Amino acid sequence: MEILRDQYKNEVIPAMMKKFNYKSVMEVPKLDKIVINIGLGDTKENPKSLENAIKDLSDITGQKPIVTKSKKAIAAFKLRANVDVGCKVTLRSGKMYDFAYKLFNVALPRVRDFRGVSANSFDGRGNYSMGIKEQLIFPEIEYDKIDKIRGMDIIFVTTAKSDEEAKELLTLLGMPFKK
Repeated sequence: MEILRDQYKNEVIPAMMKKFNYKSVMEVPKLDKIVINIGLGDTKENPKSLENAIKDLSDITGQKPIVTKSKKAIAAFKLRANVDVGCKVTLRSGKMYDFAYKLFNVALPRVRDFRGVSANSFDGRGNYSMGIKEQLIFPEIEYDKIDKIRGMDIIFVTTAKSDEEAKELLTLLGMPFKK
């Protein structure tokens, strides 16, 4: 599934060079990595939920997630330090482009009443983050085999220097922003 990588080389680079007047191909921003995170609040009551979240995330991404632990104790949340609170995956190169293609062209169109993703979720340094309310939009997840609907955070880390460059890059790659 080298579709998105080929699209980057053949369409995105020339379009970005023309729009932003880059002098070298190396100046063109690129997608550096995609981080997918599932935070779990119920691992204390339901220890099996972490295993199920890890299975879901590995099915979606094709890569084994790492377990994230709490850094400090927070009494208001009944949370102790160094307790499992979620899992995350960092995708790079081939798997990153495959996941992005699947997200843009398969998963997001399956969201009910989908009109596009918000264009206001840039961080000022050219990175974009978005949240998904349920893992069921991915075709790898079987509806009958899930124990609970879980959301996830997806962060697109780019080498862009500004939000405008990053938005143009993601738009050219196929990110469906709201009009």
